[in-house]
Amino acid sequence: MDIRIDIGGKKPIYRQLLEQIENDIREGRLLPGSLLPSMNELADSLDISRETVKKTYGILRDRGFVVPQQGKGFYVADRDAGARPRILVLFDKFSIYKQILYNSIAEEFGPRAELTVLTHDQSLDLFAHYLDMYLGAFDYYIVIPHFPLDAASQGRAAKLVSRIPYPKLVLVDYLPENLPGHYGAVYQDFEHDVCEGLRQGLDKLRQTAGLHVITLPTSLYGPVMRKGIARFCEDNGIPVRFSTAPPERIEKGETFLILNSQLDWGLAALARRIKAQGLAVGEDVFVIAYNDVDLNEVVLGGLTTVSTDFRLMGRTAARMILDRRFEKIHCPFRMNRRSTF
Repeated sequence: MDIRIDIGGKKPIYRQLLEQIENDIREGRLLPGSLLPSMNELADSLDISRETVKKTYGILRDRGFVVPQQGKGFYVADRDAGARPRILVLFDKFSIYKQILYNSIAEEFGPRAELTVLTHDQSLDLFAHYLDMYLGAFDYYIVIPHFPLDAASQGRAAKLVSRIPYPKLVLVDYLPENLPGHYGAVYQDFEHDVCEGLRQGLDKLRQTAGLHVITLPTSLYGPVMRKGIARFCEDNGIPVRFSTAPPERIEKGETFLILNSQLDWGLAALARRIKAQGLAVGEDVFVIAYNDVDLNEVVLGGLTTVSTDFRLMGRTAARMILDRRFEKIHCPFRMNRRSTF
């Protein structure tokens, strides 16, 4: 083994050693059945402590890269002989929609993979920390790259994501514009998809008094979607206005589009105000929500939504890894018509 250790480097010595041995195994420089140097031999040759080598070999064993044999040492494992790939799933945040997405990933893999889930909370620093900790520790990485959309943040996000080898990377829910490479992706297009969803209800929209879009000011893709909606409404002659909360006074005949990502925000307040004015949802006022879940079938007697297919998104991402066939696939987006619209 050709191991090089930077004693004064920022990365812990055991992690330097771990990554180099793992890479040698993954890339075929260490073949299944090969005997690793003894702990004492490797420690002496690198001028590091035996405990550091012992810790490294223990992690390699736990991750399935090596197998110990009593009295002989550690041998490189045959990871293709029935071994399950280890997959790190890096979501931005957990919500009911992300739970649907994760469940579909897990169901598609079944017992054929080991999944570990972490959330980066749309923080580039936390995402970088996870990469420092776990890059090289997993066979594949499924990543939701939801980060601030300013140019500096997107540039840094692209550099961080590109640290993951493309044959091991699948992006879900968003496809960055500035990230070339032959990685897998299953994504929605926030600006254009919301327009496609509204287009599927254009016949009804033209019969209403206009569209009122409600979105949280902290919504990551809110500005992007508002841009698309404004263009769609202008092209189709539909009056539109935007706000960050339900209005105090509800105008009869309006259609409300709620662009929040959580089911309970805004919708409850809007429903109360509609009811307080003696108006009926689906008759006097119309409501559309962004993103679909099973509960929407019963909310307000059946809540109309515009949404990507999160179940299909998760299944498709998992299949790319199972089939080792990476593509960039736009996930279908549609309006689910129910009684509120």
